[in-house]
Amino acid sequence: MLPALPYISAMGSTSTGIPLDTAAIVSTTLEGILYGFSVLMFIGTIWTFTYKKRMRDVNRPIAAVAVLLFLLSTTHLVVDIIRIEEGLVKYRNTFPGGPVAFFADGTQETYVIKSAVVVMQTLLGDGVVIYRCCIVWKSVRVIILPCMMWCAVAVCGTHMVYDFSLTSDAESVFISKTGRWVAGFLSLTFLTNLFSSGLLAYRIWTIEREASTIRTRKGIMPIVRMLVDAAVLYSVPNFSAIICLALSNNGLVVIGDLINPVISIAFYMVFIRIAINKDIQEFLSTVFVRTGETDQGIPLHYPTQPLQTSTTYR
Repeated sequence: MLPALPYISAMGSTSTGIPLDTAAIVSTTLEGILYGFSVLMFIGTIWTFTYKKRMRDVNRPIAAVAVLLFLLSTTHLVVDIIRIEEGLVKYRNTFPGGPVAFFADGTQETYVIKSAVVVMQTLLGDGVVIYRCCIVWKSVRVIILPCMMWCAVAVCGTHMVYDFSLTSDAESVFISKTGRWVAGFLSLTFLTNLFSSGLLAYRIWTIEREASTIRTRKGIMPIVRMLVDAAVLYSVPNFSAIICLALSNNGLVVIGDLINPVISIAFYMVFIRIAINKDIQEFLSTVFVRTGETDQGIPLHYPTQPLQTSTTYR
């Protein structure tokens, strides 16, 4: 199979891979499929928060994050659909350069909005992981570096969106200073997620060692695997996007649109896997009761009710 040949866009920049109009169709289709999974998992997550629970027992901050992730994912998909309709139908014969030039035009309102949504959802997802670290470690010092990295992600993301709004050629991201902000944004969110998830998994492992019993050991590995799975799921599209950017490949457009639903899926997956795994629930209840922890110490901030104990989790 022959490698993809570079082509020249309307503005004269060179990139490899599929044309931008084709990339837009592929990315929106795949995003719609992943969005469907995220909707089902969102419903499952809300069910875990509300099933057989009173409203005052619902963890409202985490429920609010779940709703925000759902709204951002929905907004991104809707904007992508509008963008497809405009580029391939509404302005197909009137936009200078045709559909390819339309999808390369970063000054389009839809392009700016979708880029801003990506940044907001990434910051929200990274913020949740950092917050979990703070809750589990019960120390602000531990999250100083992740918080600095999070702020750097915000700065890079803001500059990235701003630069996109000023250029009429999205492919110039591969050769202009905009690409540096994109590279910084992707690299920092990749490292922030891995580092924070590593801290979280390590803390849970140390807690298990301090309260190591035959009864609690069953629950530790499922939790670690769950955190690793979520981190990998979150990191794979970011790493793939970094590779596409380094190779100046338009696959970056496809991968970039998949990041949003993946962030939501990784977030929802944690709560659903806790709800269906009795070993994890038993571990959370047993370990944190034995170590004198309250619900504030539960690493995933999920109110467990598997055991009849004298401690009430709120």
